[in-house]
Amino acid sequence: MKPFLTSGIGSMPRRPWLFENRTGLDGKHDHYGKGGKWSVPEDKLKSAQDDATRIAIRIQEKAGLDIISDGEQRRTNYVTHLTRNMGGFDYTNLQPKEMRGGRRTLLAGSCIQPIEHRQAIIVDDLAFLKSETDKPVKMTLPGPMTVVDSTNNDFYSTEEEMAFSWAKAINKEAKLLDDLGVDIIQFDEPAFSRYPDKVEKWGIKALDQCVSGLKCSTAVHVCYGYPQPGLLRPVNDSYETIIGLLEQSNVDQLALEFEGASLNPQLLKNCPSKTVIFGCVFNSDEVMEKPHGVAKRLCEAAEFIDPMKIQAAPDCGLVMMNDQTALQKLSILVEGANIARKNLGF
Repeated sequence: MKPFLTSGIGSMPRRPWLFENRTGLDGKHDHYGKGGKWSVPEDKLKSAQDDATRIAIRIQEKAGLDIISDGEQRRTNYVTHLTRNMGGFDYTNLQPKEMRGGRRTLLAGSCIQPIEHRQAIIVDDLAFLKSETDKPVKMTLPGPMTVVDSTNNDFYSTEEEMAFSWAKAINKEAKLLDDLGVDIIQFDEPAFSRYPDKVEKWGIKALDQCVSGLKCSTAVHVCYGYPQPGLLRPVNDSYETIIGLLEQSNVDQLALEFEGASLNPQLLKNCPSKTVIFGCVFNSDEVMEKPHGVAKRLCEAAEFIDPMKIQAAPDCGLVMMNDQTALQKLSILVEGANIARKNLGF
């Protein structure tokens, strides 16, 4: 075991020959309604997705990451790939939905019936990932608050009721992944950063329902959203509250954006019992960190939490990048972690 293990957050760049992005009502990438579309015929899609996943894995391995994901290469979107494959959701009649505290309004699907887990959704994806790498593996699932914030609710009486229904359903998928031997399951909750009051009221309880009964390590990811040119990405002061609340949760690891938001690592004193997946490279191709800068941030974080409980990671997924930039970012991350270990005498 060493300090500053390196990990991605989940998504990796897509293949331009496999996936075509669509734009939303605001002219930016549409993640939640029609989203993107596959560019190859249905009979060739699985084989193409296999190849795309292999490329995502090889980029992570070439960079030297300790923990590997499948890069979410089989998903048109990190939320709707799961919701579309659950019972209770409709994507034939899209309606506008304000998301992330008003950051965006996009056409989104609706929850119209009880949410129901009917069959395995990404278990085969995990099996493929495990067959392609000998390193520890992570799989990602959308968390309850983010699903609620990304979907029109036409069935449940409250957001909280819908959130707990999703939590119970996604926990069934998580248990299937756990049974197959996943090392880490991460629940993505970017919506947490926008609604600290909801996090306190029901967000932590719903998250705990997601991880109930799991034997593998569990994580939750919180960030301020993907950077996109011309789209505001407000950074509020919710982190201190949210990190303190997450300290009380049953989740093992907190994957937190720090670099892009220029947050003070001192905030980590609020989660002494957790492993922190510390965002120390920004998931934007407009800036490129230096390894010594990454090392400096990691050493600063180690002033407030045991370095053996710190992992180095990007702030968020790298789906918006190209292969070259993603590899460069991850390689800088790995080199920075190596420098930080030496600086602390490991």
